[in-house]
Amino acid sequence: MIPLRRTYNDLIESIRIAYEQLRVHKMRSMLTALGVIIGVAAVILMGFAINGIDTGFQNSINMLGTDQLYVQKWPWKNVGDDWMLYRNRRSMDTRYADQLNEIIGTTPNSGLVIAVPTDVINQRISRNSDSISGIRTMGTTSDYNFINTGEIEEGRFFTQAEALAGQNVIVLGFDVAQSLFPEGIHLAPGQNVKIKDINFTVIGTLARQGSFLGMQSFDNQAILPLQTMRKFFTGHRWRDTTSIHVLKKTETPLEVARDEIIGAMRRVRHLEPGASNDFEVNSSDALEDTFGPVKKGVTIAGFFITGLALFVGAIGIMNITFVSVKERTPEIGTRRAIGARQSSILIQFLTESTSICLIGGIIGVILAFIAKLLITHYFPNFPGSFSPALIALAFILSVCTGIFSGFIPAYQASRLDPATALRQD
Repeated sequence: MIPLRRTYNDLIESIRIAYEQLRVHKMRSMLTALGVIIGVAAVILMGFAINGIDTGFQNSINMLGTDQLYVQKWPWKNVGDDWMLYRNRRSMDTRYADQLNEIIGTTPNSGLVIAVPTDVINQRISRNSDSISGIRTMGTTSDYNFINTGEIEEGRFFTQAEALAGQNVIVLGFDVAQSLFPEGIHLAPGQNVKIKDINFTVIGTLARQGSFLGMQSFDNQAILPLQTMRKFFTGHRWRDTTSIHVLKKTETPLEVARDEIIGAMRRVRHLEPGASNDFEVNSSDALEDTFGPVKKGVTIAGFFITGLALFVGAIGIMNITFVSVKERTPEIGTRRAIGARQSSILIQFLTESTSICLIGGIIGVILAFIAKLLITHYFPNFPGSFSPALIALAFILSVCTGIFSGFIPAYQASRLDPATALRQD
């Protein structure tokens, strides 16, 4: 118990001495802590950014639907020199969805649920004097309502009867509805909008979904019956925008579902045995494989840079601690001469360096929090979060930096010979 009590008393005395030193040398202490302040703030903001990137990526994956696969002409990857190979593939046809559904319905224990066709073209949509261009206008069937990852905010989705009849009905994305109905999107259902001077009745609006990887907004879209799109909008087949969305059963493994779709599509496309697939079955895992290494690289590079900032701050604190030991050598000799143990001197200087780092850490956390508020204000859709784990990491790094930077000077101070230290001027 006596050694523990001595250590406790040494620690209390060291805290008192550290407080006096910081109070006397305010400016020097602040400049010494500057490296730690920058380092800690950088670590927290980097963690905030990485968390936001990861959350945004996961949200984007969820928009695609983790239980959905997409039969398309092009793969979701960089095709490089094989561009012409994919370019020369036969185009997709929305009618393939009906044939796939027939195969799914007649396949015992199929791992698939339904296939839904979509076709996309960019259009200008207007209402009275208001208009908005570049809207991702998608034609599909009423079954899209079963696979749609978004929710209906107001109104409803179109019915099978409306889809088969090719009626002029439309469902607007959140941003489109907000732009065309600034008085309130709840007023949109029942109103008319125009595409190429053709009247469409708004029957529903989608809830806000956000953007996919910060590039394509899911709120900047409009959905109408596929038959209606075929009736009014032609001449865009070269865009290769046709896609078949296939919903798999939750318990079906992704690879099993993909193999079943490939087998069914080969039948639909009448491919001979041994012939290469002239279509692609894409899924969210392809994006994870593509962007996973990018996220990892950003994380490693970010924390390397912030770690370097902390290291530079630690070197600065070590240098100032060496100077402090040199200035206070007679004081150290006096303390040693009246009975202070080497461990007491070691704890004293370690406490001083750690105190500087802790103060720097607190200031760094405050600055990072202010920066987070500014980011949230100017970029409200950024999904980063200021988690308690980041705060804990900041203080752990501060303590570790203080111990690392102060140990060698503190050890040298504790090993000084009392007689030699007292004779030093």
